[in-house]
Amino acid sequence: MHKAKKRFGQNFLVDERIIADIISAIRPEPADNMVEIGPGLGALTRPLLKRLNHLHVVEIDRDIIARLERDYPQDNPQSKLSIHAGDALEFDLAALPAPLRIVGNLPYNISSPLLFHFAAYAVRIRDMHFMLQNEVVERMVAEPSTPAYGRLSVMLQYRFLMEKLLDVPPQSFRPAPKVDSAVVRMIPLPAGEIMVRNEKLFAAVVSAAFGQRRKTLRNTLRSYLNEADFAKLGIDAQLRAENLGVAEFAKVVNYLDKPKDGD
Repeated sequence: MHKAKKRFGQNFLVDERIIADIISAIRPEPADNMVEIGPGLGALTRPLLKRLNHLHVVEIDRDIIARLERDYPQDNPQSKLSIHAGDALEFDLAALPAPLRIVGNLPYNISSPLLFHFAAYAVRIRDMHFMLQNEVVERMVAEPSTPAYGRLSVMLQYRFLMEKLLDVPPQSFRPAPKVDSAVVRMIPLPAGEIMVRNEKLFAAVVSAAFGQRRKTLRNTLRSYLNEADFAKLGIDAQLRAENLGVAEFAKVVNYLDKPKDGD
């Protein structure tokens, strides 16, 4: 029996009803180019393989990799499973055929870095379905002017349509985590709908705005905007970052990115 390893943030899904609900939400089709992040003990892997012609999995745990290789020998040309050994944070999704569908029960200790890593490949992705800590999912889908709305909300909502699909209680896992979980669907926005030209500047402005979230935009963005700039943008400098929607952050960044007179 495999023992969950804390350093990999392992909590294995065992609830058959939840597993069935996730597969139903994903709706895998035989020809889908699907990759599973962290297959673990195969709770999603096995039902996915029943519906797919082929499945790619990315796994870092050598013991789990050995188990997968025993069950799905990689030297068998008929194998429906391709095992990619290594850290998902370093995995090059461009090596797999697009459009990709990505699924996984993500390690909660590195969920945000993983989400940003996958976001960099958004043009190659059809959709993503992830199990995450419920608090993270609530932040991802949060509306402006709510307590959960923050940097993560803005940085993901400008690239993805997101929807919380399922609540998953701790007892659905072995070992049971100390937090509630949830499943989220992420669909990349078409390139023409992305409102930001300079993504690096967008990330910097959003980070600065939420760096001290109790302070007003006049203070947090003072290195970017003065009173006249706020007036031109039609944004109240007394607001806080949490009061601005994604479109307003995009407006700020595109204003800053415009060539200045004389340039």
